[in-house]
Amino acid sequence: VQLQASGGGLVQAGGSLRLSCKASGRTFDRDVMGWFRQAPGKEREFVARIRWLGDWIYYADSVKGRFTISTDNSKNTIHLQMNSLKAEDTALYYCAVTSTNTIRPNHYHYWGQGTEVTVSS
Repeated sequence: VQLQASGGGLVQAGGSLRLSCKASGRTFDRDVMGWFRQAPGKEREFVARIRWLGDWIYYADSVKGRFTISTDNSKNTIHLQMNSLKAEDTALYYCAVTSTNTIRPNHYHYWGQGTEVTVSS
């Protein structure tokens, strides 16, 4: 299994970015894809998750109403649309795969390499 995250960059506060994570290596029909982030000196934290079927969507309170997770099954890709970005959203963002309905990082089996998001205030 390979996960390729992309779309990070530098943006001003209030701006938007769209992250993508392309999955390959096997069929993911009923798996759950999650986005996590880790800021310097902090623990990795859950951001959002979705099942490839398009359900089981769940967001961390800190991003609810600003971020939207979605799937593009034809391309085996998930997206994270991030609007109204804040300085505290600055982090390395990772996508990951699990087979269960969870937000715990240690329950995710495969991880992408991460894409860096920097929000300037």
